Amino acid sequence: LLSLGTGTNSEFAKNYTAEEAAKWGILQWMSPIWEMRSAASSYMNDYYLSTVFQALDSQNNYLGVQENALTGTATTFDDASVANMILLVQVGENLLKKSVSEDNHETYEVALKRFAKLLSDRKKLRANKASF
Repeated sequence: LLSLGTGTNSEFAKNYTAEEAAKWGILQWMSPIWEMRSAASSYMNDYYLSTVFQALDSQNNYLGVQENALTGTATTFDDASVANMILLVQVGENLLKKSVSEDNHETYEVALKRFAKLLSDRKKLRANKASF
């Protein structure tokens, strides 16, 4: 399973004081609540899938790819400007150089190549079985 995320907003890490939040109306609460819900959903899906694949001794059959430090226009879903497309390509290229996890120093580039080979080998195996 290759899980490709749309990324999360690094601004979620902002801290708010109680005095600040006490002055908020319903509209000001919506943004941090939406960010928390989105981030929690993403993290829980990755954790759940990773745990299930590990329990089945198939951890090499799961790769989750997600950039968790998006900022600015890279976080919007409706900006298809040339400048933003160039920015998103750069985000993807930078992500390829990052480690998949803190305990696994394999980069996303290496992991994706390994995963592509695994999928290709499995497809060839299925094709060979079907021809018999």
